[in-house]
This record gives sequence, structure tokens and C-alpha cells, in this order.
Amino acid sequence: MASDYWLLGMAMMLIIEGLLPLVMPAYWRETFVRLVALNDGQLRTVGLMAIVAGLALLYWIN
Repeated sequence: MASDYWLLGMAMMLIIEGLLPLVMPAYWRETFVRLVALNDGQLRTVGLMAIVAGLALLYWIN
């Protein structure tokens, strides 16, 4: 049962991740190049912000 939710979450993440390169590939490429240029501290901050946003969304849903 819990694995169903995990798989559902992974499927939704893949769908959302695929939308930007499908709809706006040039913008996605430019954004990806900018992310690669970030130093480790900046990239960790981006990762932390993504985790906090995900946790906030989970809290809001429940």
C-alpha cells in the first residue's frame, strides 16, 4: 500500500519534470545550463528550497 503512494509520487514527478522540456525545450536547456554553472553552496540551497516546498505541499495536502 505504501509502495503504491511512492510509485504514484514518482510517476507524478516524472510527468511534471517532462513538461518543461516538452513544451519549452530552449528555455529548459538555458535553465539547465544556469543550474550547472552554480557552485555547490548555491546548488544545495536550490535543493533545500525544493525539499521545503515539497514538504509544505505535503503538509497542505494532508
